[in-house]
Amino acid sequence: MKFVIIGGDAAGMSAASRARRLYPDLDITVLEQSFDVSYSACSMPYNIADPDTPMDTLVVRTAQQFIDNHNINLLTGHKATAIHRDARQVAGKTIQGNVFCFEYDKLLIATGAVPTLPDLPGRELLMPLKQLEQGRQIKAAIQNKGVKKACILGMGYIALEMCEALTDLGIHVTMVKPGPLLLPWLPRDMAQIVQDELNKQKVILHLGTKIQRLEPKNRGAAIICDNITLDADLVIGATGVAPCSELARDAALALSVSDAVHVDQYLRTSDPNIFAAGDCGDAIHVVTGQNVWIPLALRANRAGWAVADNLFKENNPLQGVAGTAVFKVFNLAVARSGLTFSQAKDAGFDPVENLITSWSRVKWQPGAAKIYVNMVGDKKTGKLLGAQMVGIDGVAHRINAVAVALHAGMSVAAFIQTDLAYAPPFSPTWDPLLTAAIQLEKKL
Repeated sequence: MKFVIIGGDAAGMSAASRARRLYPDLDITVLEQSFDVSYSACSMPYNIADPDTPMDTLVVRTAQQFIDNHNINLLTGHKATAIHRDARQVAGKTIQGNVFCFEYDKLLIATGAVPTLPDLPGRELLMPLKQLEQGRQIKAAIQNKGVKKACILGMGYIALEMCEALTDLGIHVTMVKPGPLLLPWLPRDMAQIVQDELNKQKVILHLGTKIQRLEPKNRGAAIICDNITLDADLVIGATGVAPCSELARDAALALSVSDAVHVDQYLRTSDPNIFAAGDCGDAIHVVTGQNVWIPLALRANRAGWAVADNLFKENNPLQGVAGTAVFKVFNLAVARSGLTFSQAKDAGFDPVENLITSWSRVKWQPGAAKIYVNMVGDKKTGKLLGAQMVGIDGVAHRINAVAVALHAGMSVAAFIQTDLAYAPPFSPTWDPLLTAAIQLEKKL
């Protein structure tokens, strides 16, 4: 039996490794268009901030290790260009231009996501950060060009992490986005806390600023906007990502929200012999039961494992996702799980939200800091729908309690009764999440 995988990062290599453990005699081939596999993409901004640590330290396993230790036919520099479903073949070209074709019995599409750079004149001057090689290029540009000023297009997760990384290197950072709001999914009072932190770090924000074009200037670029021209030695494109689903689309496989590849709970596409996993595929949201596209690392790794489990029989159905995420903005952590108020309304709930301010620890404890929790519930059913959190201390792991409650389908009233841990160095007697739930229950 032949198992072919297109894509050699989180989902692809998780599937390949687990399939090898489960099926020692399975013929496994992985086609990876780049020369890097199995690396920590989420760590790239933090590595860029550390000039003394090579980018290659983020590689978990090299291609040669997979070949030697796991007997996987891992072919780097191999770009798949077509899936021929009738013949069960994958065709493509190597980076040297040689044509290849591999037959499969089972196929996994694990092509991930691609940056959605704005279609602007001069867009070639933008440096995105998605692949390890792009991280190397940005790091080399900083070291070789003596970058003093950088401009980041976008203000999402990666943009804000890169903002901190560049600032830590002594680079003056300007950020630009056409939309008028910073982190529009956060309540405005919470988003203002993040904006105040960026202002404190002397980051210049241009919200509601439409970019017209980029032009080469000296060793960098001029960013021509509607009402201002910005100069930068380095321009980072961090305006979001989209599913890399062209192969699936061209093979007439069913697509879903945001053009992600549609899969069932066993990660099967509309072709039972073809699976999809990772950032190219959709998922079910555990709160709404609806299809969503939320590209996050844990889902990619978990889905890769599940593909191997489900290759030949239905062994590992995946429950879904809550969209749990956390990221760092200088001294702040920003986290979310489940639905925001507007998402809940769009999904047909009758949402109520409530924002509270509490303390991360007993107030007199060293390190205690204010923590802000916005919790969302459904007025009709009393169901907990989601939460967002911002704070200096105690945010990142608290959000996991919300995620567990959402997976369990708990009501706000039931969440109030959960037995959360208390000790003065870690929490007030009433944990901020419990305080938030109590106050939300009053509104419900």
